[in-house]
Amino acid sequence: MALVKTKGLAHFTIPVTDTERSQKFYEDILGMKAVQINHKRGMVFMDSGGDCVILTKTQHAINQAGEQDIHHAWVVEHDDYENAVKELQKRDDINFHFEEDRQGGAVNGPRAYFEDPDGNVLEIIDLTSYKRH
Repeated sequence: MALVKTKGLAHFTIPVTDTERSQKFYEDILGMKAVQINHKRGMVFMDSGGDCVILTKTQHAINQAGEQDIHHAWVVEHDDYENAVKELQKRDDINFHFEEDRQGGAVNGPRAYFEDPDGNVLEIIDLTSYKRH
């Protein structure tokens, strides 16, 4: 039996070097909404479809160059996925890595990887299935 039985995620935190710049990126690119902002303290609480993402100021960006396995992933609607990938690929201000379609694993579907302004690797996925147990 587990020591603690979790029910889900309350939030996760992404380290950023400039909360104002990152807030704008996560709003404009991923459609998140700021629910609480304290740039002076270095924290922006963002809502992503009912999940909380906290952008927290750090002095040093996390260097994830070449680390595709370390990333944050968001589910997008099937009908929106293809256009979202095309738009990400067109942007000169976004470092787009690649797109792939993984099937037969725990988390399945077409997905695309790109970076936020601090180099945090992000993923959008057209989730076709998730092996829960």
